[in-house]
Amino acid sequence: MSNSAPIGIFDSGIGGLSVWREIARQLPREDTIYFADQIHIPYGPRSLQEIRSFSEAITRFLLDRKCKMIVVACNAASAAALQHLRAAFPEVPFVGMEPAVKPAAETTRTGVVGVLATPATFQGELFASVVERFANGVQLVKEVCPGLVQQIEAGRLNTPDTREMLDRFLIPIRAANADTIVLGCTHYPFVIEALRQLAPGVNVIDPAPAVARQVDRVLQERGLLCAEDRIGRHRFVTSGDLDQYQQILRLLVNVETDALQMYWEAGHVVKM
Repeated sequence: MSNSAPIGIFDSGIGGLSVWREIARQLPREDTIYFADQIHIPYGPRSLQEIRSFSEAITRFLLDRKCKMIVVACNAASAAALQHLRAAFPEVPFVGMEPAVKPAAETTRTGVVGVLATPATFQGELFASVVERFANGVQLVKEVCPGLVQQIEAGRLNTPDTREMLDRFLIPIRAANADTIVLGCTHYPFVIEALRQLAPGVNVIDPAPAVARQVDRVLQERGLLCAEDRIGRHRFVTSGDLDQYQQILRLLVNVETDALQMYWEAGHVVKM
Protein backbone atom coordinates (compact mmCIF):
# COMPACT_ATOMS: atom_id res chain seq x y z
CA MET A 1 0.00 0.00 0.00
CA SER A 2 1.40 3.37 -1.01
CA ASN A 3 2.02 5.94 1.74
CA SER A 4 0.57 8.58 -0.57
CA ALA A 5 -2.71 6.67 -0.97
CA PRO A 6 -5.78 8.47 0.39
CA ILE A 7 -7.58 7.98 3.68
CA GLY A 8 -11.18 6.88 3.09
CA ILE A 9 -13.78 8.47 5.36
CA PHE A 10 -17.52 7.84 5.37
CA ASP A 11 -20.69 8.78 7.20
CA SER A 12 -24.41 8.54 6.60
CA GLY A 13 -24.25 12.21 5.62
CA ILE A 14 -22.22 15.32 6.26
CA GLY A 15 -21.73 14.82 10.01
CA GLY A 16 -18.43 13.04 9.49
CA LEU A 17 -17.08 16.26 8.02
CA SER A 18 -16.47 17.25 11.65
CA VAL A 19 -13.98 14.35 11.74
CA TRP A 20 -12.65 15.03 8.21
CA ARG A 21 -11.95 18.64 9.24
CA GLU A 22 -9.75 17.53 12.13
CA ILE A 23 -7.93 14.90 10.05
CA ALA A 24 -7.20 17.50 7.38
CA ARG A 25 -5.98 19.93 10.07
CA GLN A 26 -3.79 17.49 11.99
CA LEU A 27 -2.50 15.56 8.94
CA PRO A 28 -2.25 18.22 6.22
CA ARG A 29 -0.11 16.06 3.90
CA GLU A 30 -2.70 13.29 3.63
CA ASP A 31 -5.13 12.88 0.74
CA THR A 32 -8.71 11.95 1.65
CA ILE A 33 -11.88 10.69 0.00
CA TYR A 34 -15.04 11.53 1.94
CA PHE A 35 -18.23 9.58 1.15
CA ALA A 36 -21.59 10.91 2.38
CA ASP A 37 -24.33 8.29 2.02
CA GLN A 38 -27.03 10.93 2.04
CA ILE A 39 -29.61 8.86 0.17
CA HIS A 40 -29.84 6.62 3.27
CA ILE A 41 -29.65 9.24 5.99
CA PRO A 42 -30.17 8.89 8.90
CA TYR A 43 -28.49 5.62 9.84
CA GLY A 44 -29.44 5.97 13.51
CA PRO A 45 -32.97 4.46 13.39
CA ARG A 46 -32.02 1.70 10.89
CA SER A 47 -31.42 -1.96 11.73
CA LEU A 48 -27.90 -3.15 12.54
CA GLN A 49 -27.93 -5.46 9.50
CA GLU A 50 -28.92 -2.64 7.17
CA ILE A 51 -26.15 -0.38 8.48
CA ARG A 52 -23.60 -3.20 8.12
CA SER A 53 -24.65 -3.74 4.52
CA PHE A 54 -24.25 -0.06 3.66
CA SER A 55 -20.93 0.17 5.50
CA GLU A 56 -19.44 -2.85 3.75
CA ALA A 57 -20.44 -1.60 0.30
CA ILE A 58 -19.00 1.86 0.95
CA THR A 59 -15.79 0.31 2.28
CA ARG A 60 -15.45 -1.72 -0.94
CA PHE A 61 -16.00 1.47 -2.97
CA LEU A 62 -13.26 3.28 -1.03
CA LEU A 63 -10.85 0.34 -1.24
CA ASP A 64 -11.40 0.20 -5.01
CA ARG A 65 -10.03 3.75 -4.98
CA LYS A 66 -6.86 2.48 -3.23
CA CYS A 67 -7.59 3.95 0.20
CA LYS A 68 -4.96 2.88 2.75
CA MET A 69 -7.24 3.27 5.76
CA ILE A 70 -10.98 3.55 6.40
CA VAL A 71 -12.35 5.98 8.99
CA VAL A 72 -15.92 5.17 9.98
CA ALA A 73 -16.86 8.76 10.84
CA CYS A 74 -20.33 7.80 11.99
CA ASN A 75 -21.26 6.70 15.50
CA ALA A 76 -24.19 4.58 14.32
CA ALA A 77 -22.07 2.78 11.71
CA SER A 78 -19.23 2.30 14.19
CA ALA A 79 -21.63 0.82 16.74
CA ALA A 80 -23.33 -1.45 14.20
CA ALA A 81 -20.57 -2.36 11.77
CA LEU A 82 -17.02 -1.69 12.97
CA GLN A 83 -16.37 -5.21 14.28
CA HIS A 84 -18.02 -6.67 11.17
CA LEU A 85 -15.82 -4.55 8.88
CA ARG A 86 -12.62 -5.53 10.68
CA ALA A 87 -13.55 -9.19 10.30
CA ALA A 88 -14.52 -8.79 6.64
CA PHE A 89 -11.37 -6.80 5.72
CA PRO A 90 -8.67 -8.05 8.12
CA GLU A 91 -5.83 -6.45 6.16
CA VAL A 92 -7.36 -2.96 6.30
CA PRO A 93 -6.78 -0.55 9.22
CA PHE A 94 -10.06 0.91 10.49
CA VAL A 95 -10.66 3.77 12.90
CA GLY A 96 -14.17 4.27 14.21
CA MET A 97 -16.10 6.51 16.55
CA GLU A 98 -16.25 5.68 20.25
CA PRO A 99 -18.50 7.80 22.47
CA ALA A 100 -16.25 10.00 24.61
CA VAL A 101 -17.52 8.53 27.87
CA LYS A 102 -14.01 8.00 29.26
CA PRO A 103 -12.86 11.66 29.21
CA ALA A 104 -16.32 12.72 30.40
CA ALA A 105 -16.18 10.33 33.37
CA GLU A 106 -12.65 11.50 34.21
CA THR A 107 -13.53 15.21 34.21
CA THR A 108 -17.08 15.42 35.58
CA ARG A 109 -17.37 17.08 38.96
CA THR A 110 -21.06 16.37 39.59
CA GLY A 111 -20.77 12.71 38.57
CA VAL A 112 -23.52 13.19 35.96
CA VAL A 113 -22.84 13.09 32.22
CA GLY A 114 -25.33 13.70 29.42
CA VAL A 115 -25.00 11.71 26.21
CA LEU A 116 -26.66 12.90 22.99
CA ALA A 117 -26.82 10.13 20.39
CA THR A 118 -28.98 8.09 18.01
CA PRO A 119 -30.79 4.82 18.83
CA ALA A 120 -28.25 2.71 16.89
CA THR A 121 -25.39 4.09 18.99
CA PHE A 122 -27.14 3.39 22.28
CA GLN A 123 -28.15 -0.12 21.15
CA GLY A 124 -24.70 -1.13 19.92
CA GLU A 125 -22.25 -3.32 21.83
CA LEU A 126 -19.60 -0.60 21.50
CA PHE A 127 -21.50 1.85 23.69
CA ALA A 128 -22.25 -0.85 26.28
CA SER A 129 -18.57 -1.78 26.36
CA VAL A 130 -17.43 1.81 26.82
CA VAL A 131 -19.93 2.34 29.63
CA GLU A 132 -18.85 -0.87 31.36
CA ARG A 133 -15.15 0.02 31.14
CA PHE A 134 -15.20 3.71 31.96
CA ALA A 135 -18.47 4.88 33.51
CA ASN A 136 -18.37 3.16 36.89
CA GLY A 137 -19.83 5.48 39.49
CA VAL A 138 -21.01 7.98 36.88
CA GLN A 139 -24.66 8.61 36.08
CA LEU A 140 -25.29 8.76 32.33
CA VAL A 141 -28.35 10.62 31.10
CA LYS A 142 -28.96 9.22 27.61
CA GLU A 143 -30.97 11.38 25.23
CA VAL A 144 -32.01 10.41 21.70
CA CYS A 145 -32.26 13.42 19.37
CA PRO A 146 -34.84 12.69 16.64
CA GLY A 147 -34.76 15.14 13.77
CA LEU A 148 -31.48 16.83 14.70
CA VAL A 149 -29.42 15.11 12.00
CA GLN A 150 -31.88 16.28 9.35
CA GLN A 151 -31.66 19.88 10.63
CA ILE A 152 -27.88 19.84 10.37
CA GLU A 153 -27.99 18.22 6.92
CA ALA A 154 -30.18 21.13 5.83
CA GLY A 155 -27.67 23.63 7.21
CA ARG A 156 -30.06 24.82 9.94
CA LEU A 157 -27.42 25.09 12.66
CA ASN A 158 -28.48 28.01 14.84
CA THR A 159 -32.03 28.68 13.70
CA PRO A 160 -34.91 29.15 16.17
CA ASP A 161 -36.39 25.70 15.41
CA THR A 162 -33.03 23.96 15.89
CA ARG A 163 -32.37 25.83 19.14
CA GLU A 164 -35.85 24.90 20.40
CA MET A 165 -35.12 21.27 19.55
CA LEU A 166 -31.76 21.34 21.35
CA ASP A 167 -33.28 23.06 24.37
CA ARG A 168 -35.86 20.27 24.60
CA PHE A 169 -33.19 17.56 24.41
CA LEU A 170 -31.25 19.27 27.19
CA ILE A 171 -34.14 19.35 29.69
CA PRO A 172 -33.45 15.95 31.36
CA ILE A 173 -29.69 16.55 31.22
CA ARG A 174 -29.97 19.90 33.01
CA ALA A 175 -32.50 18.47 35.47
CA ALA A 176 -30.00 15.76 36.47
CA ASN A 177 -27.30 18.42 37.13
CA ALA A 178 -24.96 17.12 34.44
CA ASP A 179 -21.81 19.20 34.01
CA THR A 180 -20.54 17.36 30.92
CA ILE A 181 -22.16 16.42 27.61
CA VAL A 182 -20.85 13.78 25.22
CA LEU A 183 -21.69 14.22 21.54
CA GLY A 184 -22.45 10.69 20.35
CA CYS A 185 -23.09 11.58 16.70
CA THR A 186 -20.61 13.17 14.29
CA HIS A 187 -23.28 15.61 13.09
CA TYR A 188 -23.68 17.18 16.52
CA PRO A 189 -20.36 19.14 16.70
CA PHE A 190 -21.82 21.44 14.04
CA VAL A 191 -24.30 22.71 16.67
CA ILE A 192 -21.79 22.77 19.52
CA GLU A 193 -21.92 26.55 19.86
CA ALA A 194 -25.70 26.52 20.21
CA LEU A 195 -25.41 23.74 22.81
CA ARG A 196 -22.87 25.75 24.80
CA GLN A 197 -25.14 28.79 24.74
CA LEU A 198 -28.12 26.73 25.92
CA ALA A 199 -26.10 24.94 28.63
CA PRO A 200 -23.64 27.57 29.92
CA GLY A 201 -20.85 26.23 32.08
CA VAL A 202 -21.32 22.67 30.82
CA ASN A 203 -18.34 20.98 29.17
CA VAL A 204 -19.40 19.73 25.71
CA ILE A 205 -16.97 17.13 24.34
CA ASP A 206 -16.31 16.96 20.60
CA PRO A 207 -14.63 13.58 19.87
CA ALA A 208 -13.21 14.61 16.46
CA PRO A 209 -9.75 15.78 17.62
CA ALA A 210 -9.17 12.49 19.47
CA VAL A 211 -10.24 10.49 16.42
CA ALA A 212 -7.79 12.40 14.22
CA ARG A 213 -5.01 11.66 16.72
CA GLN A 214 -5.91 7.96 16.57
CA VAL A 215 -5.75 8.07 12.75
CA ASP A 216 -2.25 9.55 13.09
CA ARG A 217 -1.20 6.81 15.56
CA VAL A 218 -2.50 3.96 13.42
CA LEU A 219 -0.86 5.30 10.27
CA GLN A 220 2.43 5.66 12.14
CA GLU A 221 2.18 2.12 13.52
CA ARG A 222 1.55 0.75 10.02
CA GLY A 223 4.27 2.87 8.43
CA LEU A 224 1.62 4.51 6.24
CA LEU A 225 2.03 8.20 7.02
CA CYS A 226 2.62 10.31 3.94
CA ALA A 227 6.27 11.35 4.02
CA GLU A 228 6.14 13.75 1.08
CA ASP A 229 6.32 17.50 1.71
CA ARG A 230 3.00 18.31 0.11
CA ILE A 231 -0.52 19.59 0.72
CA GLY A 232 -3.14 16.86 0.74
CA ARG A 233 -5.86 16.69 -1.89
CA HIS A 234 -9.44 16.03 -0.88
CA ARG A 235 -12.25 14.44 -2.86
CA PHE A 236 -15.91 14.41 -1.84
CA VAL A 237 -18.59 11.93 -2.89
CA THR A 238 -22.32 11.73 -2.17
CA SER A 239 -25.11 9.31 -2.91
CA GLY A 240 -27.60 12.18 -2.50
CA ASP A 241 -28.26 15.51 -4.17
CA LEU A 242 -25.02 16.87 -5.63
CA ASP A 243 -25.89 20.59 -5.57
CA GLN A 244 -27.08 20.46 -1.97
CA TYR A 245 -23.95 18.54 -0.97
CA GLN A 246 -21.67 21.15 -2.50
CA GLN A 247 -23.60 23.93 -0.78
CA ILE A 248 -23.25 22.26 2.62
CA LEU A 249 -19.51 21.70 2.04
CA ARG A 250 -19.15 25.44 1.60
CA LEU A 251 -21.29 26.22 4.66
CA LEU A 252 -19.83 23.73 7.15
CA VAL A 253 -16.16 23.34 6.23
CA ASN A 254 -15.53 26.16 3.74
CA VAL A 255 -14.70 23.78 0.89
CA GLU A 256 -15.34 24.80 -2.70
CA THR A 257 -14.99 21.72 -4.91
CA ASP A 258 -16.52 19.65 -7.69
CA ALA A 259 -17.90 16.70 -5.78
CA LEU A 260 -18.85 13.36 -7.34
CA GLN A 261 -22.28 11.75 -7.25
CA MET A 262 -22.57 7.98 -6.94
CA TYR A 263 -25.61 5.70 -6.91
CA TRP A 264 -26.74 2.53 -5.22
CA GLU A 265 -27.53 -0.44 -7.45
CA ALA A 266 -28.26 -3.94 -6.09
CA GLY A 267 -26.41 -3.20 -2.85
CA HIS A 268 -23.34 -1.72 -4.54
CA VAL A 269 -22.08 1.82 -4.98
CA VAL A 270 -21.80 2.58 -8.71
CA LYS A 271 -21.18 5.55 -10.97
CA MET A 272 -23.93 6.25 -13.51
